[in-house]
Amino acid sequence: MSKRVTIYGGSGFVGRYIARRMAKEGWRVRVAVRRPNEAMFVRPYGVVGQVEPVLCNIRDDASVAQAMAGADAVVNCVGILSGNGKNSFDAVQADGAARVARLAAEAGVGQLVHISAIGADPESDSDYARTKGEGEAAVLGAFPNAVILRPSIIFGPEDGFFNRFAAMSRMGPILPVVGAETRFQPVYVDDVAKAAVMGIKGEAAPGVYELGGPDVGTFRDLMEKMLEVIQRRKLVLNIPFPVARLMGFGFDLLETMTLGLVSNGVITRDQVRNLRHDNVVSEGTKSFGELGISPTSFESVLPEYLWPYRPSGQYAAIKNSAKNLRAR
Repeated sequence: MSKRVTIYGGSGFVGRYIARRMAKEGWRVRVAVRRPNEAMFVRPYGVVGQVEPVLCNIRDDASVAQAMAGADAVVNCVGILSGNGKNSFDAVQADGAARVARLAAEAGVGQLVHISAIGADPESDSDYARTKGEGEAAVLGAFPNAVILRPSIIFGPEDGFFNRFAAMSRMGPILPVVGAETRFQPVYVDDVAKAAVMGIKGEAAPGVYELGGPDVGTFRDLMEKMLEVIQRRKLVLNIPFPVARLMGFGFDLLETMTLGLVSNGVITRDQVRNLRHDNVVSEGTKSFGELGISPTSFESVLPEYLWPYRPSGQYAAIKNSAKNLRAR
């Protein structure tokens, strides 16, 4: 009988890549999500019945335990960029992570992989980073042999980073960013999935791995490279942190006053705190090298999925070619 893995948040950006790879490995894959009807796209990753979305609320013991029943391995990909209502940072990233690890240990699950983030620190002034750090501590406390992956900013076709700023570049001559000099080390989503698969199969030693790509650049550097790819000329304008904090306060207040009807999808105060810190792999930590994985450069992948943001979209290459012909 084939082995089974339960992936919490398995229909999300990272989770779907892990699910696809585990299906190719021949495992039965249970994708635990809040809205199974919106995760049906994962089913074709394997043969009929191999990959199944199931209902799960990570804030509830019974729901989490039911989703992992009979699993040989568990992966927790659940994370949020901003807290909202009952799905607060503490409830999801600290308590939720602790719940998955505790129940996995009680159920005798063989392997646990937890997706965290670079900068996770229980002492951080950012709720995002603090709860990521508390979640890691809880995971290791309940499941000492867990594999914890801390990626830098993750890129790929469905990312919310390059896609978001590429879409913003369509409006006006300026591309505003907060923390233009903050450094990032973009990591390809499928490379993170490869690392997770090694953890699931017991091919990675327990411990914490910080995952970053081969390129390190400032926020401004990344935006300028992105603008090159989408063939747009914009001024990358840095918003000073004091101004950004005021903006975050205003948008957070608006969300609170409207009881969440107006969601803050622009910038939160917590995101501003995070952007003050570099997001790169620390010296002396385990990384892709220990896993035998050669990370993918973001410059080699961005053109594959950002072309819709070019002024001429899919016809950009044809138009450029025609210009070269006229020039001759």
